[in-house]
Amino acid sequence: MRLRGAEALRKAAPQGILIVVFDFCVFVVAKDFGAKVGYAFALIHPEKVAGIVSLGAPFVHPNAPFKLAFPEGFYIRRWQEPGRAEADFGRFDAKTAVRNVYIMFSRSEIPIASENQEIMDLVDPSAPLPSWFTEEDLSVYGDLYHKSGFQTPLQVPYRSLGEKLEFSKHDLDDAKIEAPTLVIMGEEDYSFKFPGMEQYVKSGAVKKYVPNLEIIYLPEGCHFVHEQFPDQINQFLLNFLNCNKY
Repeated sequence: MRLRGAEALRKAAPQGILIVVFDFCVFVVAKDFGAKVGYAFALIHPEKVAGIVSLGAPFVHPNAPFKLAFPEGFYIRRWQEPGRAEADFGRFDAKTAVRNVYIMFSRSEIPIASENQEIMDLVDPSAPLPSWFTEEDLSVYGDLYHKSGFQTPLQVPYRSLGEKLEFSKHDLDDAKIEAPTLVIMGEEDYSFKFPGMEQYVKSGAVKKYVPNLEIIYLPEGCHFVHEQFPDQINQFLLNFLNCNKY
């Protein structure tokens, strides 16, 4: 998506990538797995990137001093298995499946199921929605997924994660992201509990690979900071664009 100025911010998708054009360079605004693509673009085409904003996903270089490893019940591993997530989600209508996802991923715990448990079973049917996510929101999302199904979001990103970015083709094994970069993270985001992640980010080790990095932490923020605090996030984005657009 290519849009200009503040209007772009109002049309940003909940997840993915937004490219805001100022003159001949772009600002890349990405959420979650979309940040992986945004960071890769900045590494391969640094001359085209005026700045990067990532919501909830710091840059993890292939040479970073830690590797992410998770048990079999980790939600990503489960959803990568063909047919398993489809069977799990298929026990519920689309609205209930979306409800469970929002409740589960707004928590600070990593979603990990036991051996005889499915990921959707991690949510108690009586658990309330997050206070910032309304029944009206749920109805809109539920209707959309009822029409589209969940196959595409399961394929991209979860089942395409094995498609590694070939940095070696571009001689980028030791490259850095030099563009101004802003990462906005909720302190309650479950991804902070990924092995080694909090230390990597809060110790400043990430700046070895992204030297021009600013990180904003939202103390009450969860994985969905852009939906939880939309006005604050929009203001952070506008400030960043205005400070780096020339």
